[in-house]
Formats: sequence, C-alpha cells, structure tokens
Amino acid sequence: MSKADIVKRIQEIGIIPAIRVASAEDAHFAAETVAGAGIPIVEITMTVPEAVKLISHLVHHHPDMIVGAGTVLSTDVAHLCSEAGACFLTSPGLNQKMVEVAAQRGVAVLPGAMTPTEVIAAFEGGADFVKVYPCEALGGEKYIKALRTGLPQIPLIAAGGVKQQTASGFILAGASAIGVGTELIPADAIANRETERIQELAQRFLTAVSDARKRLAPPRVQTKATKTDFLKLDKHETGNSRERTK
Repeated sequence: MSKADIVKRIQEIGIIPAIRVASAEDAHFAAETVAGAGIPIVEITMTVPEAVKLISHLVHHHPDMIVGAGTVLSTDVAHLCSEAGACFLTSPGLNQKMVEVAAQRGVAVLPGAMTPTEVIAAFEGGADFVKVYPCEALGGEKYIKALRTGLPQIPLIAAGGVKQQTASGFILAGASAIGVGTELIPADAIANRETERIQELAQRFLTAVSDARKRLAPPRVQTKATKTDFLKLDKHETGNSRERTK
C-alpha cells in the first residue's frame, strides 16, 4: 500500500494497538490476535526483543496487516524499521529527524507531542498524524478537545491511558484515532494466550469508536419537494387512473 493508503486505513480503523511485551513470541501472538479480532493494525515498539525482525516477519506473512514501528528514537532505527517494511513510524515525543527519515522513505509518520507548540511543530515538519502523549495525564478528552478547537486542521491521535470507558470520549473530542496498549492487550492475557479475551476487548474498543463516529456524523437533511416533483407525481397518478378506467 502507498503512504496515502496507509494514512487512510489508520483513519478508517481508528485504533492503533501498541504492542509492548517481553518477547517476540508474545508480540507475534498479540499481533495476530488483534488482527483476527478486526483491528488489522499493530505498532511493534522497539522495546520488544528483536522488534525489527518481527516487523519484517509480519509484513511478509500478513500482507493485509498494517505493521508499524513504535518508540523510534533515532534515525538509525528509523531506517532499519522502514527497510524491514514498517508502514508507519511513531515515537512518544517529537523527533524531527525521525520525521524527516519517514518523509524521505515515503513512510507514514506519527510523532508524539505534548504541548500545542510541539503539535504545531510536528505537523509543520511533515507528520501525517500527531500523537498526543500521554493524553490522559494531560487532561484526557478535555485536552484533546482544546487542541482540536485551536488546531482543527491537525489530525490527532490520543494515546497514553486510553481505556474502554474513555475511548468514545476521545473520538467525540476530535481525535482521528486512539492508541491503546495494555487496556486492549493485558499482560496476563498474553502470558496465558487468552485469545477470546483479547478479541472481546478488541470488539469493545471497535464498538466504542464506531458508536462515537456515528454520533459525530452530520444528520441527514431531508430535501424539500419541488414543483417539478409534484408535477411528476400528478402525471404518474393521472396515468394510473387512466389505466384503471380502461
């Protein structure tokens, strides 16, 4: 997929599961499980052992999965991840050089930001989305709403502390998507290979995002009938009357 396609899919799905676990095997299980539950997008953080190798494996064996790299803190790592096939790069803070690497390689980029100044700098620097992190600690959905009101042209991703109970609120506040970690992929569920539990959590997050977007959708406007419409209706009914009198 092209960079434009990736950006579109992130917007459509609205959820980015951040996989931050103790082993590549656990990360592989988590990625396949959330994808099978209807969220075909994962962020493999660089804290996962052999993260770059795992990204390459997922890209080649799951072509329908959007695989991204998280916690990318240097240009060297950014290059390695993009060469492995990562569809997007993201970080907890603003690293302008990482953004530049992503732009050079045609990879979507979601740099982290905390203040309005950082959000603006990230967007002007070439970010496709700006990840507001840690959004819950900064004020939650109220903070996202405030940023969105002042900077409506910048697509925001709310990440850091997003829960089932607050997911819809972040979307209603104006977030284009949410980043979710252990609330979607609990550590014990990974350790015990609780596939159904993770899939149930995935469905709850998907429903929260979907319901919030439905509430945001503009109401359908019923158009008024024109004089021409009445003439057509009258002509139709007159024709039916003639048929009945034959």
